[in-house]
Amino acid sequence: MSFDPKTVRALAEILADTGLTEIEIETKEGKVRVARTPAPITQHVSTAMHAPAPMQASAPVAAPAAAAPADDAKHAGAVLSPMVGVAYLASEPGAAPFITVGQTVAVGQTLLLIEAMKTYNQIRAQKAGTVMRILVETGQPVEYGQPLLIVE
Repeated sequence: MSFDPKTVRALAEILADTGLTEIEIETKEGKVRVARTPAPITQHVSTAMHAPAPMQASAPVAAPAAAAPADDAKHAGAVLSPMVGVAYLASEPGAAPFITVGQTVAVGQTLLLIEAMKTYNQIRAQKAGTVMRILVETGQPVEYGQPLLIVE
């Protein structure tokens, strides 16, 4: 079977433009399959694995900061994470945050979202008050019982 290099290049361009890892076409004369390794996924995993290393390497600096979350968890106005997940301070990228420091919140008001298992869970205010501190950032992983913010 003869192949057309222009077809292979065109298929390779489609892979690059769409982010696909493989594409195949079949005609009466035969079929052509072009595949590439999913390098962006490998780089993402590699980056994620290396991201915590600087935090661990700077243990003497992080030790005093680690004491603060324990104190925040004991604070009477602490809003603790009810689950493990990823925190989001706004409903979508570019949208206004649900809350800001200094804002007054009412009982039942949405404070932030936690994504767990592809589901966005609203974290609502259990009491009325003023947001004194926001302890997490958008996209930050959170643990069960971790203090998210302080409402007084």
